[in-house]
This record gives sequence, structure tokens and C-alpha cells, in this order.
Amino acid sequence: MNKKALVAMSGGVDSSVAAYLMKKEGYEISGAIMRLCDDFGEDSSSSVNDARMICERLDAPFYVFDYRDDFKTFVVEDFVRVYDEGGTPNPCVVCNKKMKFGKFIDGAKAAGIDLIATGHYARIEKSGDRFLLKKGLDSSKDQSYFLYHLTQNQLSHTLFPLGSMSKDEIREIAKENGFVTAHKKESQDICFVPSGDYVSVIEKVTSKVYPGGNFVNPAGEKIGNHKGHIYYTIGQRKGLGMGFGEKMYVLGKDAGKNEVILGSNHDLFSDTLFANDFNWIVSDNPPETFRADVKIRYGAKEAPATVYVTEKDCVKIVFDTPQRAIAPGQAVVLYDGDVVLGGGTITEREK
Repeated sequence: MNKKALVAMSGGVDSSVAAYLMKKEGYEISGAIMRLCDDFGEDSSSSVNDARMICERLDAPFYVFDYRDDFKTFVVEDFVRVYDEGGTPNPCVVCNKKMKFGKFIDGAKAAGIDLIATGHYARIEKSGDRFLLKKGLDSSKDQSYFLYHLTQNQLSHTLFPLGSMSKDEIREIAKENGFVTAHKKESQDICFVPSGDYVSVIEKVTSKVYPGGNFVNPAGEKIGNHKGHIYYTIGQRKGLGMGFGEKMYVLGKDAGKNEVILGSNHDLFSDTLFANDFNWIVSDNPPETFRADVKIRYGAKEAPATVYVTEKDCVKIVFDTPQRAIAPGQAVVLYDGDVVLGGGTITEREK
């Protein structure tokens, strides 16, 4: 009997082609889409219909997993909490950890299916007794940054059929097979903030209205008034709502004091960060000190640094050259070439 695999469908072109490739490789596939967040304004019906049509085309059973309550608890409320505390959340990382490789794998097991496949641009390889997470070969689409949390157990039950392919190749396969998703645009928004108005989502979840407060300089001196600390993110220059006679940037926030700290672009640079909640992939027992290439946000280039493991899940990272706008709440991911060593959550930077 062929191996069975449950393909995570999104209603987009990547998951459509992932399902096609899995079937082409001889897997007995089923498809499932997770219903997550239409309570927050997303119309998910078209995505469900498109995913269903692809599965029908591939003669594969199709399921809808209703995980809206879990998504609100694990992803939306975490997003709100981090913003409320003055951080910069990364909901896609949390969603992958809790939903796509948490609840979805649970759903597959409940259906008697041992493997899942997704449309992520990343690769999994076996090396000795370890499963390694590697970058997708299309560097412009690589999503390994968002997957650093995967455990050995999760990696052993996961397949990434698109990892060695480019987006152009994916589109071409979809067109050749007449998939309804072939020309579908990719969403650039957070799925539960489709309009980009994250403040409204935060206020809806918390039932709070965030009051204005003080802009302060790095010395703590008041230099202006802001409209509420959740409106600002580290590195922001535009939209401050007032002029200062020079270019000013958001350096940080003190949610307890309701203060937003402003300074020069130079003040945004730091060579040291601290992170916790680390997940180690290559080894369960990393050396106390080692070198790595470090990524502090999805759109940032990797930078060489020295990593100091202060506890098993806590690190101090010192960069060779200062990095701009290191933001608490964001993921930091360590690489050795195209191999993900591990990653965690930034807690603070040395100013």
C-alpha cells in the first residue's frame, strides 16, 4: 500500500502544487484546510472552495479542520499580548508552531495518517540520527526562518515537496494542470489583520482603548506626545504625528510607563541581543560558544556573530558589526550555511 500523507491546503498555488507533487510521487494523499480566523474579518470561503476544487481534481479526500478557537487562543491572543507589553510579535512563527505543525499533525494522526506535507519553501534532510532543517533552494522564497521551532518528532513526520523548486516552476506546474489557483496572488497581510489595521484587532480582543502618552529621548526626557504605544514599532520613522527638527526613529517602548522612546538612526544600532525559548535542531546540546550566521527578522540579511549559550534555551548573541532595529518579540534564527541550527525569541538588546 502506498504511504499516506495529509497535505495542508491553503487555497493557494503552493499547497496546490505540493498536493500534486505528493500524488505524483506515489503517495495516497488527502487534503485538509484549517479554518482559522474568519471571525476577524477574513472571508475564508473562497480559499476553502479553491482547496476543495484542487483535491477533487486530484481525486483526493478533502477535510476542513475548524481550529478557530485554538487559533484565537494561541496566535491572536499571543499577538495582542506581545504588542500590549511593548514588543513586536511574529504571528506567523507562532501559527506554524502551534497550528500548522501542532494541531494539524494532531489532526493527521487522528485520521490515521503518519505524514503531513506543506507548501513551505524549505527542505528536510536526514543526517545520522538527526533530521536537519535547511533553506529552500529559491533564496527569494526561503521560509526556513519561520520554521526554526520544528522538533525532531515534527520534522520526522513532515515533507516539503517544494523545497528544491522556484516559484516560477510552481506557477508553471499549476498552469499546465489547469489549477484554479495558478494565477492566484499571494497575501502579504497577516491573515487575521487583512486590512493592516492591527490596532483595531488589538482593541477588539482586549476591549481596551490605548491612551496617548509621552515621546521621550534616550535620557527619558519628554520631547512630545504620542497617540498610544501600540501604534508604533521599533525602527519606525514615518507616522510619528509631529516634527522634531531632525529625523527621529522609534528605539523602543515602555508599556508600563506608556512611553515611546525616540532617537537618531545611529541609536537604532546594537551589537548584542538576548533571546530565550530556544529550539535546537542540529543538536540537543549545543556548545557553550560557537559562530553562526544570524537572522534577526525575515527580511534581514544574515550577519556573522558569536553565540553564547547561557542556559539550554537562552542565548546571548554578539554580532561582528552592529545590527539595526533589533526588536524584542521577533524571532532570531541561527544558520550554518543553509542549515538551521536553531532559533528563539528576542527578549532585549544592549543599547
